Amino acid sequence: MYNFIFFTNVLRILDERHMTKNELAERSGVSISFLSDLTTGKANPSLKVMEAIAAALETPLPLLLESTDLDRAALDALAGGKMLSSLPAGYERVCAVLPEHRAFQVKKWGEETRKKLRELDTTQKDY
Repeated sequence: MYNFIFFTNVLRILDERHMTKNELAERSGVSISFLSDLTTGKANPSLKVMEAIAAALETPLPLLLESTDLDRAALDALAGGKMLSSLPAGYERVCAVLPEHRAFQVKKWGEETRKKLRELDTTQKDY
């Protein structure tokens, strides 16, 4: 499943930066044929390859594995119906592209929500 999240994010970043697979191949040292297989879901990259691609994209590897434009149903299907959530019922993780002023507000909401979830987790452990 993570290879799908990874290549989805690689394709998104390539598009956002108007970068070609050839450019990525040159910068990362990964062959163009492997990148083509990777971005069509035919290849399974090693950690070393993922790190090289992340460095070439100037993007931390955890972000390429965590955030995705795939919705929850698509991820669950990729996981064979076994997608686990670390969030309680009624909460959802989202990924969005926003102007700075809106992103600031959303980050504040995220901080408040994480604080509430930590408090909820602490309260539940007391029982």
